[in-house]
Amino acid sequence: MDSASIPAPAGGPATGPNPTDRGKAGTKQHLVVDGQGIPLVAQLTAANRPEGQQLLGLIDALPAVAGRRGRPRHRPDKVHADKAYDSQANRAGLAARGIVPRIARRGIESAERLGRWRWVVERTISWLHRMRRLRIRYERRDDIHQAFLTLGALMITWNFAQSGFC
Repeated sequence: MDSASIPAPAGGPATGPNPTDRGKAGTKQHLVVDGQGIPLVAQLTAANRPEGQQLLGLIDALPAVAGRRGRPRHRPDKVHADKAYDSQANRAGLAARGIVPRIARRGIESAERLGRWRWVVERTISWLHRMRRLRIRYERRDDIHQAFLTLGALMITWNFAQSGFC
């Protein structure tokens, strides 16, 4: 899982001062992908909200995973995330849900060890930002931009299904 901040020059709901863009209005796109890079959850928040506050909400929003007969799995076995998601509350919340956290610890580990797995979500974010409507948020209404974000995730999933990699 990871997120990307994008500018939102029109402002509106789910925008805030972007700390990486001199306080201009911005939105953060949060994304959860599987091991191949297929988007599972895509959500919007204001750019000034910390990424770590969204972790458990994104995990709870995961759809059921199709698999063996019986009860479908709703959660992954482990989660890879960068140092922005590192907190004791997030680690305890993941452990309570039966998920092994693979989160780089601040001041202890470098982010390079997670790079072997995190490039997948970075690639998917770059695929989303090839779509011009998702690179800059032109819409004032957040539900319209959320719809475009969901549509972009569906297009990536469709491309995976057409290529036969699924």
